[in-house]
Amino acid sequence: MTWNISNDGLTAEALLTQESIFALGNGYLGVRGNFEEGYAEGMNSIRGTYVNAFHDVISIPYGEKLNAFPSTQQKLVNGIDAQSIRLYIGEEEETFSLFEGMVVSYERHLHLDKGYAERLVHWRSPLGKEIKIAFRRLISFEHRELFAIDVRVEGVNFAGPVKIVSTVNGDVSNYTASNDPRVASGHAKLLSVRACGAKEEYAYVMNETTVSNLRMACVTRHQYSGRPQVHMETDANKAVFTYISTLDEPISFTKWNVYTDTLRHGENPLDQGFKLHEQLLGMGFEELAVLQKAYMDGFWKSSDIIIENDTSLQEGIRFNLYQLLQSAGRDKYSNISAKGLSGEGYEGHYFWDTEIYMFPVFLMTQPEMAKQLLVYRYSTLEQAKERAREMGHAQGALFPWRTISGTECSSFFPSGTAQYHISGDIAYSYIQYYLAVEDRDFLMQFGAEVLFETARLWIDIGHYYKGAFHIDEVTGPDEYTCCVNNNYYTNVMAKHNLKWAARSYEILKAYDASGLAALCHRLQVSQEEVESWQQAANAMLLPYDEEHGINPQDDSFLRKAVWDFDKTPKENYPLLLHYHPLTIYRYQVCKQADTVLAHFLLEDEQDIETIRRSYDYYEGITTHDSSLSSCIFSIMASKVGYLDKAYNYFTETARLDLDNTHGNTKDGLHLANMGGTWMAIVYGFAGMRLKESGLSLAPTIPASWERYAFRIRYRGRLMQIQIDKDGIQLELLEGEELTILMYDKQANLKVDQPVQKSLERK
Repeated sequence: MTWNISNDGLTAEALLTQESIFALGNGYLGVRGNFEEGYAEGMNSIRGTYVNAFHDVISIPYGEKLNAFPSTQQKLVNGIDAQSIRLYIGEEEETFSLFEGMVVSYERHLHLDKGYAERLVHWRSPLGKEIKIAFRRLISFEHRELFAIDVRVEGVNFAGPVKIVSTVNGDVSNYTASNDPRVASGHAKLLSVRACGAKEEYAYVMNETTVSNLRMACVTRHQYSGRPQVHMETDANKAVFTYISTLDEPISFTKWNVYTDTLRHGENPLDQGFKLHEQLLGMGFEELAVLQKAYMDGFWKSSDIIIENDTSLQEGIRFNLYQLLQSAGRDKYSNISAKGLSGEGYEGHYFWDTEIYMFPVFLMTQPEMAKQLLVYRYSTLEQAKERAREMGHAQGALFPWRTISGTECSSFFPSGTAQYHISGDIAYSYIQYYLAVEDRDFLMQFGAEVLFETARLWIDIGHYYKGAFHIDEVTGPDEYTCCVNNNYYTNVMAKHNLKWAARSYEILKAYDASGLAALCHRLQVSQEEVESWQQAANAMLLPYDEEHGINPQDDSFLRKAVWDFDKTPKENYPLLLHYHPLTIYRYQVCKQADTVLAHFLLEDEQDIETIRRSYDYYEGITTHDSSLSSCIFSIMASKVGYLDKAYNYFTETARLDLDNTHGNTKDGLHLANMGGTWMAIVYGFAGMRLKESGLSLAPTIPASWERYAFRIRYRGRLMQIQIDKDGIQLELLEGEELTILMYDKQANLKVDQPVQKSLERK
């Protein structure tokens, strides 16, 4: 049942986790997997509905506010709640609840192949009435504003009165937690109701944020069977629709909720909500489900990964890919937040997670979606340039460490603003897009400007010392080591950025000289400046330690004492929740992959022995307190030939949220880790790399697997790669003839001509 995520847990802790696991979304709209009828009194729930990028602006409090500290930040807003549907049965109006009476049977499913969630309940009331209820909910990929809930009620030993009460509630708040820096600690109430009422068969609510002045509307219509009594009531905050009938035959009740907002739908989202409903008239839930299935078939055609004879890991990778699909923004306003649209952890902010961990999945399976993620970053370029000026840079673009609308939201600069590498990470994703798609028009319209402006940043922040180009006072991916000189990861990403800024100039000069001239005139880029980028790239200092034969994480890292791991109790992890940052900074201890990540992204900068020794060294001092870490160690274990370690790290990533191994899935899913799971297979076990020389593979297979297979899109082609114990089969399914590298040897691919290769052992 690897296409079906099932869970029947009903404890308070299990349900909080399930709210994230069973969350639905489509990149625009997301709803947590809450029960329509709610829980028992006193049970906690993080009830949530989110529109990607819909945010308010809140002030950042400081004890001491210094120059260029952000004054405000954006925060994803928990929107109008249209999930609520309550059932009452009998003359006594007994309330349906899984926490009263008796649950005769209960199933809960998330259908990954069909794109909807369902609950199937056989319930006996405290007075002995038995009914069966089926809840199905779906957020449409074809109609992005639509969230539909279908309820079917059937009597077992009961045929009396049934009342269904459906609510659209605008009186909503965000979730807060004061003891966890990964969750917001204040500003719960961010929305005010601006309109609430009923119009013909529609209920509607429109809310507005306090500072950003964004408006969100929900317009709801109900479909139902039979000839019930129905009526609508409204007050200042909510609209309530009541359906009363007799359960002498099964009842069908469908709730159609259309969400709109001012970012996408103009100044009057309420009017647009009514118009969108008109387009949906005549459609039933079954027809909607057929459209959803067709969309999912198209997605899985190029995105599915098959792991033979391991049901648990197969389930994990499919769940992760499905949640990535649900979370990815598809317009210039939105990206992928750290928790997707499944929860409020990290306040809905976008980080480097997108470019380094999630973007690669879409790049190689859904390139049009990858392109849209880059368009979002381009839309924030002017704000990145403004941020660079605020930080004292005369030129260049400094992208924010965490953001929604494009301005910096990080209040703790040592592990926030100091992570200048995010500008290099974003540049890296534009380079990878060019290598995978070879779209020179996109490079001209979007990519080159981003590469030029980020290159300018490195020239401004860096300096020459004894002939080498240095970058001082920055933080790399490892947030347990902050504000250092010559962080290897930052320097090598900056080098790549500078080199490709110059390289893209040459590519566009050959492709469209007049277009490039116009771009350079607008940006005031000269030939001399381009040459300075290449010069800095050539001179970039990449730290190397002769004694250890490794790349030190930064200039001072190896001079520190090593953290005493033997005396650190298990309950003190993650360290960030139990020790002051300065205590952690004084030691050699890594929260996550840093230099090891650099060796994955830019492996050609070092020889394999340096990469292996560095892996060995950093593995011993890395806590993996970040969910972004294990997947990278898996990839690089595959690279250096530690296949058992690669597999073990992979198993830590594959079911991180399904098994709640980090203990905080209730706050939202770990989307970067989910992307990392895909990378651990494709870049790790299969050894895929994307470089200017082309696409290459160097596959291995875990000892316990019989076979694994995946598909990728590359320069207009669709390829399938299958690896088993006997060898490798490459097949070009769509597109023109192509040559790739397999173990550094050419393999020529043509449609309908599979190529067999032997598996080489490391």
